[in-house]
Amino acid sequence: MEKTRCLIIGSGPAGYTAAIYAGRANLSPVLYCGLQTGGQLTQTTEVENFPGYPEGVDGNQMMTDIRQQAERFGADLRDGIITKVDFGKRPFTLTTDSGDIIEADSVIIATGASAKYLGLDDEKKYNGQGVSACATCDGFFYRKKTVAVVGGGDTACEEASYLAGLCKKVYMIVRKPYLRASDVMKKRVEENEKIEILYEHNTLGLYGENGVEGAHVVKRKGEADEERYDLPIDGFFLAIGHKPNTDVFKPWIDVDETGYIKTVDGTPRTNIEGVFAAGDCADPTYRQAIVAAGSGCKAALEAERYLAAKGL
Repeated sequence: MEKTRCLIIGSGPAGYTAAIYAGRANLSPVLYCGLQTGGQLTQTTEVENFPGYPEGVDGNQMMTDIRQQAERFGADLRDGIITKVDFGKRPFTLTTDSGDIIEADSVIIATGASAKYLGLDDEKKYNGQGVSACATCDGFFYRKKTVAVVGGGDTACEEASYLAGLCKKVYMIVRKPYLRASDVMKKRVEENEKIEILYEHNTLGLYGENGVEGAHVVKRKGEADEERYDLPIDGFFLAIGHKPNTDVFKPWIDVDETGYIKTVDGTPRTNIEGVFAAGDCADPTYRQAIVAAGSGCKAALEAERYLAAKGL
């Protein structure tokens, strides 16, 4: 059995930044990359809003840069997924998908969240070519263009309002005959002349030669007056929610009703002393790389202080 002072789970901006700080503090951190090495940013093409890249940077390239920085300070980065944890005894024990067991004095959870998709093949086909799950990340590329936002909750209304500030026209594709969003958000989209809400609509697919040029939609699917038509758009934004990747920790760690890890008073501390959370797995609100990186820094600083206080 292997032993480490600091185990980091996840390899997005939060996990890698935690590894940089933990490495520089001589904690010799071990990091397991998880399902998607580099995290959600590897699914985007251009990242324009991360400080230090004035010309923008490819998402994969940026994550490679941060990874190399973590390796420079002695972080031990490994492929693999943590499939089981025991936070009931110290040191904590964690099991990988290949059956290895590791003991850790401190743990930083940075497993991120996964955007929910409709499940259409075209979403994969056009990923990064017109399909996005983050308006704040990608909206800028659609200035003065026409886009659609899928969803009827607060997130969808927020994304549609944000995009309306950039785009020529925003359609909201809403499955139900009403918006689920709060009254204030409903009012905001209903009163925005650039936003058109398509109630009782479903997306059947997307089309386009070199990227998204439109969506195949159906109104009142399955009803006598069902209507199918093509909606010309340049971008297709999903806003039907995110699922935090926290299932494996749920027997031990406090999470909210959606599964996001609850942290103590704005710190990365969880309900278990010595276990910290960073990035999108604990952030239902901002979901930005820069925020995740900052929280990874905080988690590593907290882990370092915790280990020092315990004499570990």
